Amino acid sequence: MKPQIRVRSRIAAVLVLLPCMTALAGGRGDYGWEWPLTLSHDDAGAYRVTLDESVYRRVQDPGMRDLVVFDGTGAAAPTALFEPEQPLARPVPRLELPWFPVPLPSATTARRWDLVSESDADGRLRRVEVRGSMSGERALADALVVDLSRVREAVAALELEWKPVEGLDLGYHVEASDDLDHWTPLATRGRLVDLQREGRQLLHRRIELYGLLPHHQRARYLRLTPDRTDQPLAVTAVTAVFAPRADVAPPSWVELSPVRTSADGLAYEFVLEGRFPVQQADVALVGNHAVEWQLESRDVSDGDWRPRAAPWMGYRVGADGGRSEPAVLAGPVRDRHWRLRASTAVSGTPTLRLGYRPEVAVFVAQGTPPYSLAAGSRRTLREDSPVPRLVDALRERHGRAWQPATAYAGNVRVLAGEQALEPRRDWRSWLLWGVLLIAALVVAGLAISLLRSTRRTAAVDAPAEAAGDAVAESTAGTPDDIVEGKPGDD
Repeated sequence: MKPQIRVRSRIAAVLVLLPCMTALAGGRGDYGWEWPLTLSHDDAGAYRVTLDESVYRRVQDPGMRDLVVFDGTGAAAPTALFEPEQPLARPVPRLELPWFPVPLPSATTARRWDLVSESDADGRLRRVEVRGSMSGERALADALVVDLSRVREAVAALELEWKPVEGLDLGYHVEASDDLDHWTPLATRGRLVDLQREGRQLLHRRIELYGLLPHHQRARYLRLTPDRTDQPLAVTAVTAVFAPRADVAPPSWVELSPVRTSADGLAYEFVLEGRFPVQQADVALVGNHAVEWQLESRDVSDGDWRPRAAPWMGYRVGADGGRSEPAVLAGPVRDRHWRLRASTAVSGTPTLRLGYRPEVAVFVAQGTPPYSLAAGSRRTLREDSPVPRLVDALRERHGRAWQPATAYAGNVRVLAGEQALEPRRDWRSWLLWGVLLIAALVVAGLAISLLRSTRRTAAVDAPAEAAGDAVAESTAGTPDDIVEGKPGDD
């Protein structure tokens, strides 16, 4: 192998390793806090979690890049931040549920059986078995045990499907349980109807649960028991219908008290802890008032103030609470420092109210559960992911109304805490920079070696080329001399 080719291959190998060396930064321990995530149901693949105030208060990066989802092994899952409208904030409309039939005794039978269930660690039913015997005829209708252990959405109703029947009018009552042993009746009754006459059909397959959301959301299982046992019914499917939710979430508000007031009493400064996407502003002031306000902001304490809202009239007049509408900003602003200017002196201290609409973090549930949302770091930033393109592709396939399933954030837990807000100074950082420096020196050394090798090769080749030219010159006239020296030319 030529020296130039060998040296160049070494340089290429080092350059290929540089991205891998720079990827040493960023792990679960580099974030200050985390929120455990509960998935609405299994196997959805992609999930969305709505950010709340506790998350925004701990994010440090203006671009929200110190926010990522980790799996149970500490590996980062592909994560991206979306505006509240993208994707749509509607829940998955329906979900087919696991269900198990339980035979009921009739009035002439004796009950001699036990219900034996098998579930996994998180409560999901895998098997329900009825053991024992029943004397007399078997019941014509079954009770149903419905498994809601993996559902966290608000269920508005259950819809049942069954094999064709000649006529059905059957009432059900509903009970809830967490352990399959103790059942609590719910204040609801369902009625299933399937009647036909002269080619027309009257069909009702829903059991409403919307008014019982606080109760059944805490229950893992529901039991549907028919009022009678003489009505034949072979159920084939049970589907959960989720409660509706507004497409656009109402704004949330953060209230700030001034930390500094100008000498003339017309300007007030505020500090906002966190990276809230502020879109609206309002001023709360005690008593009747009419003041023209100007709002400015900056991200650092020594930066330049920038106007954020056109001057607007804030007022409160009368005992009925009539007051002005909030000012709307041109776009979301995540600055930390805010200044409010009044057109005239005011009595009392104004409170600045900043309104924002919570965004959503969408992630792909790859890796091993459970998952957690981590935020708050000055040591690392989230890598770009193809999640936005994935959402676009899935919405093209399933329709524009498609959206990831919901994930719920639990209570905040401390990871590195405040230490994650300090620049990285541990051994990994020094090792990383040391490796990068050594790699740079190696590249420089190889480049110099390549240059010297090229010069030596040129120096060796030059005399040989000169000698070749001299030989060529010395022999250039020989044929003519020989011809001229032939005998007989005289």
